[in-house]
Amino acid sequence: MKPLSLHPDNPHYFMFRGEPAVLITSGEHYGAVLNRAFDFIPYLDALAHSGFNLTRVFSGVYRELPGSHGIMDNTLAPATGDFLCPWASRTHGGAEMFDLSKWDPAYFSRLKDFVRAAGERGIVVEVVLFCFWYNDELWQASPMHPRNNGGATEDVPRNKVYSLDTPRLLKVQEAVTRAIVKELGGFDNVYFEISNENYSNHDGTAYLDWSNHIADVITDAERSLPDRHLIAFNAQNRFMRVKDLHPAVSIINFHYAEPAAVHLNYHLDRVVADDETGFKGQTCAPYRREAWEFMLCGGGAVSHLDYSFTAEHPDGTHVVRNETPGYGGPEWRAQLAVLKRFIESFEFVKLAPHPEVAEAGKRDGMTTWCLAEHGKQYALYCWGGGMRSTLHLGLAPGAYTLEMINPSTGSVMRREEFDHACGLKRVDTPIYTEDLAVRIKSR
Repeated sequence: MKPLSLHPDNPHYFMFRGEPAVLITSGEHYGAVLNRAFDFIPYLDALAHSGFNLTRVFSGVYRELPGSHGIMDNTLAPATGDFLCPWASRTHGGAEMFDLSKWDPAYFSRLKDFVRAAGERGIVVEVVLFCFWYNDELWQASPMHPRNNGGATEDVPRNKVYSLDTPRLLKVQEAVTRAIVKELGGFDNVYFEISNENYSNHDGTAYLDWSNHIADVITDAERSLPDRHLIAFNAQNRFMRVKDLHPAVSIINFHYAEPAAVHLNYHLDRVVADDETGFKGQTCAPYRREAWEFMLCGGGAVSHLDYSFTAEHPDGTHVVRNETPGYGGPEWRAQLAVLKRFIESFEFVKLAPHPEVAEAGKRDGMTTWCLAEHGKQYALYCWGGGMRSTLHLGLAPGAYTLEMINPSTGSVMRREEFDHACGLKRVDTPIYTEDLAVRIKSR
């Protein structure tokens, strides 16, 4: 199989195993490979059961510590003795030391086993090569920190780690990139993200130069492959207009993304992804709204960060505590699955953002997003507007079937057929609480 690619007819979506694809998931906190105690089979089974087709994993260059970011039972913070990374390690004087000139076969075996098991379930793996260091303690826990590798790398501040001006660190980063890319070269269900959230506290120009260099390293490492894997660039939180995008980058990742992330970058003809969610409390509604609005304005992927997956509960049944900066669990995953089924009920490759179709609906205080292929299919998501609202839709003339759907359950609340001649089509909604999805198709 050719690896995951941008769809040739609409590069805002994917092609995977010969079929158009959107990538939607609610996955664990990125430690499935580097945390030896995490049983990834029930985890992947839980994703497949929900119909999800994406997971995000960190490479092991970065890890967290118990209590980091207030996350309880953090899969990215393995217990002592459970940490796996690309480099060989040994215990010296009670401390774990890493040999950056030697690889750990157990790590690469587990990495490939994970990707293989994901592929058997139709799940794509986003492999995140590097990550920003949010504090000194996290940088000092990395195998790349000189105190953990016998001084093989430079002793630099954490916001200078990813730079072209640190030759020994850069050599290590190039080597581990090549090793991971090479080991995963034969899998069709992989793409590589250069780095996670490195815009947080780096000099923008220096970081961008380094990021572009790593993109070149990935490209060069795959030069002999008949089909290369996609590369993702984590641009910013929320939204921004991306400029000077590396030509090898095909996926633009935003965290806690807003619709503006899609609007500002749609012209680049790349997939725009909501690559991480969080910080909106412990209820489904705000995350449901984020996911639906993002996809219904033209996004191609949503990767929700689900804290109900832990080493003790790899099936995602852990009860998320209030101090945790996000949400997850079976109820939430059932709701997110409704969105994926809704998108897949359309010939979505033929859809494009058409906010003007539902502009009039805003008169009722409703926020409405629309994807459309005029005269053939319309996908709408409505938030707010009261217990019952009225939509005024700018449809092309034709004969249609309309269904109104509860985004929480997927149930069809109303179905009707109608002929539309010209002007705005008035649609009165049923009673709803928070949001409503509308599917209109020609007949």
